Amino acid sequence: METGLTHWGDIFVVIVYFCFVLGVGLWSLCRPNRGTTSGYFLAGRDMVWWPIGASLFASNIGSEHFIGLAGTGAASGIGMIAYEWMLMPLVILLSWIFLPVYISAGVYTLPEYLQRRFGGQRLRVYLSVLTLVLYIVTKIAVCIYAGALFIQLSLGWDMYLSIVLLLAITAVYTVLGGLAAVIYTDTLQTAIMMIGSSILCGIGFVKIGGLEGLQERYMTAVPSVRVNNTTCGYPRQDAFHIFRSLTNSDLPWIGTILQSSIGCVWYWCADQVIVQRALAARNLTHAKGGAILAGYLKILPLFFMIYPGMISRVLYADEVACVDAETCDRVCGNPGGCSNIAYPKLVLGLMPVGLRGLMMAVMMSAIMSSLTSIFNSSSTIFTMDLWRRFRSSASERELLLVGRVFIVFLCGVSIAWIPLVKSSAGGQLFVYIQAIQSYLGTAIGALFFTAIIWKRMNEKGAFFGILAGHTCGVIRMILDFVYPGPECGVADTRPAIVANMHYSYFGTLVIIVSVSVIVVVSLLTEPLPEERLEGLTWWTKVSGSRPKDTTLELTEKNLEEKDADTQTMKSSDVPASEDRPEKVGGGLCKRWVDLIMGRADEHAVNVNVQTQLAEDPKWQKVVNINAVIGMCVMMFMYGYFG
Repeated sequence: METGLTHWGDIFVVIVYFCFVLGVGLWSLCRPNRGTTSGYFLAGRDMVWWPIGASLFASNIGSEHFIGLAGTGAASGIGMIAYEWMLMPLVILLSWIFLPVYISAGVYTLPEYLQRRFGGQRLRVYLSVLTLVLYIVTKIAVCIYAGALFIQLSLGWDMYLSIVLLLAITAVYTVLGGLAAVIYTDTLQTAIMMIGSSILCGIGFVKIGGLEGLQERYMTAVPSVRVNNTTCGYPRQDAFHIFRSLTNSDLPWIGTILQSSIGCVWYWCADQVIVQRALAARNLTHAKGGAILAGYLKILPLFFMIYPGMISRVLYADEVACVDAETCDRVCGNPGGCSNIAYPKLVLGLMPVGLRGLMMAVMMSAIMSSLTSIFNSSSTIFTMDLWRRFRSSASERELLLVGRVFIVFLCGVSIAWIPLVKSSAGGQLFVYIQAIQSYLGTAIGALFFTAIIWKRMNEKGAFFGILAGHTCGVIRMILDFVYPGPECGVADTRPAIVANMHYSYFGTLVIIVSVSVIVVVSLLTEPLPEERLEGLTWWTKVSGSRPKDTTLELTEKNLEEKDADTQTMKSSDVPASEDRPEKVGGGLCKRWVDLIMGRADEHAVNVNVQTQLAEDPKWQKVVNINAVIGMCVMMFMYGYFG
């Protein structure tokens, strides 16, 4: 496979891409009120629907999708698209059920919501630490591995040099601009991803004779070196179907539907990366519009990622579909399989000069959009949930500085994690992602959904419920690592719970265990007083028409009234002048500090909860109709490709 961008046209496209991204990111520094925690962590809560939707899409579609989803398509067909198309009902659940409660509660982070909902600190600290660990071990690690794989194959650059360069550019505008910079650059990168992927998909289909040619040739795309007297290396007979056998398939249809829906409630409704973008919306209607736009955009991965992966198998079966361990190790350095090289192999094999550089920019867009989202959300959680707990008297400027420094720290951890990811990544990256999320993420989704819907739930039920779910998930995850899947043609001698229970079924079991413990423990212990739940559940939330003067910037007095355990927690949006005088040197030094940290807008007005939740009847009807249309489109796609 040819490596390296040697033509000046390709190099020029990549340079122009970097200039555009940095330009948009630095332009966002001109936004007012970047010097407040609300302006930095929630973009001033003033984003309109279309950048919200683009950022939701770009935050989810990272390099692991281009590498992992295309690789899964090459290995087993279109089945994994079920996880992408189930987004529409999940973002509707987020915008219509979860988000009004989050706004009503006036929170920055989801661990903060748990602390306000139940009182105490252990749930907030537990979820904060767990979330940061999950981000580093799964999201950041997987994103960097997938991006490094593409860069190494396509450019021939040293992996560490490539990643350091990407992280450096990403960190510049994320550290300086906050969430606003992330959302605006995500919007640009979404456009780049769609343009480049559309061109590659079109060229690929022309090469193999359209969709009919793909359906015919994919089923005969078999590597020349195979294990004798086995079906190893042959495509699945159900490769062009989503709904597959319950007992002997890679994606049993009931488990897939359950895991892609209720199992992914955590990712789309209770994960900081996603929810933070929705909280940045100007009001609830804009959040709903952005969510629906993201739902429509998630139809595209079938055409932009899975089909190109399948086309790559047709054109390069001996490499992409290899099953012989020695051959695979020679091709991609992974004896378990080389399906992960499907997308970069297609780019380098089909794209002409100039367009190859464009596709390099597409992959960089995917890498950087995911990393910026994770960095910003991790910074928010660390600053607002952990740092404020240990530094209750921290000023607003200190919180902003800590958030920026933590992003730099994450960059260092990410680079250090690369060798571990290289040594542990399997043959199908996207399957690994879904499995880990089913073991660790499903319990979080069950916790938040029950907390919002059921008023009787208390802190003890919440804590022991999520602890029980995670105990089950960690045990299964350890078993998966101890007993890896056998190679093709080798008898499966793993324990029955690993060999016979698909990860999607186990994710459903984790939900059942978590909810059962939550219900039983809550009913056996003291309930929370009714007044303690004001604004914190679906039934007690503040409404847009409710005559109550509640602002999203909760004061110290509000927090004390909510729970005695939060007396030491300072409100994050109290201006520095009301907190403590800050001594910053004048002259050039002060101007540099203001450039990096931003300055608070003296005329900024606190956002009222009623204003945030209020919806114009006309536009409310428009988004409701679009939600129904989106659900119909999703059901049609399932029916057509099922």
